Amino acid sequence: MTEWTNEAAIRRWDSANTRRYMAATAEDGDFAKRHLVNPVLLRLLGDVSGSRILDAGCGNGYFSRMLADRGAQVVGIEPADSLFAFARDTETERGQGIEYVRAELARLPELGAPFDAVVCSMVLMAIPEWRPAMRACVAALRPGGQFVFAIVHPAFEGLWGSWREHGEYRMRRYLAEYEITGQHAPDFHRPVSAYLNELAALGCRLHEVAEPGLDPAVAAESGVPGIESYVHLPNFLLVSAYANG
Repeated sequence: MTEWTNEAAIRRWDSANTRRYMAATAEDGDFAKRHLVNPVLLRLLGDVSGSRILDAGCGNGYFSRMLADRGAQVVGIEPADSLFAFARDTETERGQGIEYVRAELARLPELGAPFDAVVCSMVLMAIPEWRPAMRACVAALRPGGQFVFAIVHPAFEGLWGSWREHGEYRMRRYLAEYEITGQHAPDFHRPVSAYLNELAALGCRLHEVAEPGLDPAVAAESGVPGIESYVHLPNFLLVSAYANG
């Protein structure tokens, strides 16, 4: 992999998000998050009413707002200026009681009382220093607290593009760690075992691994070429674990 730093990756993501795009995804994210990621995150978390939850790498704050709507006490962490500003401004308008903090996950500031749950959605595969970030997320939990993360599935990166080009999914490398060039900013490939073994090293107890598939009816209704690939193969991996308690 090239010598990326968290700071460099954050700058790329900061410039990649326009105010218009953030507004368009402010309620429940993009298509994939609406239909594949969000429903599983919410199911894994269960009833969040009254729970203190950290949205680690909250982006434009849409999932923080979904949690607050369900009665959670939410703190959202976001390092990118543009995303943090949008989340903060939206909170000023709506007054949901969400606290947004501009900070990097690998270097979390003091955030007060421990959290009942930490959610880290679509972040870990996008930052070089993912181990310190995961460590910080787990350290922020109360004993027995829940850590839930979502990433692009390492075995099925580039699923949509491969399916459109070949009518099937093709992958050449899996076991190595390497940079994936994106339109705006890179992701970083690591095998599933890297994430799960780090959870174990942090003393977490695995609760569930989910690999959601797209509802065939939703795929057909979208009319998007290649989207049927999401019906047959999982483009996302979600993991729930509990801290030692």
